[in-house]
Parts: sequence; structure tokens; C-alpha cells
Amino acid sequence: MKRTLLLLTIMLCVCAIAFAQQKNQYVKLETPQGWCVIKLYNETPVHRDNFIKLVKSHYFDATTFNRILKNFVIQGGDPDSLYEKGRTLKPEQKWIAPEFVDSLYHRRGVVAMGRDNNPIESSFTTQIYIVDGKTYTDEELDAIEKKYNVHLTDAQRQAYRTVGGIPRLDHHYTVFGDIVKGMDLIDKITAVKVDKAGNPDTPVWMKITLLTPKQAEKILK
Repeated sequence: MKRTLLLLTIMLCVCAIAFAQQKNQYVKLETPQGWCVIKLYNETPVHRDNFIKLVKSHYFDATTFNRILKNFVIQGGDPDSLYEKGRTLKPEQKWIAPEFVDSLYHRRGVVAMGRDNNPIESSFTTQIYIVDGKTYTDEELDAIEKKYNVHLTDAQRQAYRTVGGIPRLDHHYTVFGDIVKGMDLIDKITAVKVDKAGNPDTPVWMKITLLTPKQAEKILK
């Protein structure tokens, strides 16, 4: 009897741990153009936790999307000038080691961390971007594989042919989430007027809020 109870307890603990590991966290991103909900990946825990820490401190609420390039990315979190030309970084601005995962790639709607040209491709902790990208033909994907010495899986090829994205960034920049509601926000933001460098004429502010499980469940219904 004791052995049976012990085994049952172990099984319940294993199931509870598995269930906990499967639960994702969500944030709501608001801008002048509208809002979206982003699911954060458990497969990239360092980037996820770094992002959540900044969200909780309201860091992003004082920043903008300062680089908007249609068919490429919507980038924000800090202007490039904060770390170029040897300027002193703020305490929260540092680099974290990359977390490249085969199943996470740059299809349209994913959220990733930007970086500079450091040799190990570490992420710049405060700089985020949302992928807009474009669709590709098989011939174009073949050329990308050859040029960048990468292998695209069937799932990646299907996504890049239909949904679109930026395959050349795979395994060079860390993806840590994706838009699960409000994908049209990408089209709304990329429609704003920008200069040749992608800087918007009118600031595109952002407000990011960590959702509770109940809030996430309600908003995703």
C-alpha cells in the first residue's frame, strides 16, 4: 500500500512539474496604433526572465519604437545611440549570451532581442524587435541556405513561404516570444511615416504589461 502511495505521489509530482513547465507567460504591448498580446517562450528562459524583469520595472514604458522598417523589423527599447561611439551604458543595459533554439525562428510576428556586432552574438538586453519580414520562394530559400550556410527545416520553409519572416537572422539573433493576438498591429505600425533610416516622424511609444494567468486567459478567448 505504501509503495503504491509513494508511486502515486511521485507521478503526481512529475505531472505537476510538467504542467508548470508548459505554462507560458504573456504580456500586453500597447502603442498609439493599437495593441497585441505576446507569448513568451520557456525555451529561452534567460531572455524571457530578463524581459519580464524590465517589464515589471516599467523600463519599456519610457521608450519608443525608434526604427520601423517595413518588410523587415519594428525595433525599439532603446535608440542605437545609447551604446554606439563608446557611450556609457545604463545599469540595465548589458549583454546576455544567445539562446538559439532550432524550433524558434524568425517568422512574421516573433519577438527577438537586438544586438551589436559582438563575436558571440550576445543579445543587447534592452533592445527588442518584432519581425515583419516578407514571403520567399523555394529558390530564394535555397539561395539563403547557401549564402549563410544554414539548413532550413520543412517547417521553416513552409512558414517563410506562407507567413513570411527573415530566415537569414535565424541562429544569429535570439527569439524569445511571438504575437498570439493582434497581429495586425504590425501593419499599423509599419504604415507610419518614417525617414530613410526608419525613424518615425511621430514617436511610437510603447507600454508593456505582464498579464496574470487569468488576464491572459480572458484576453485570449
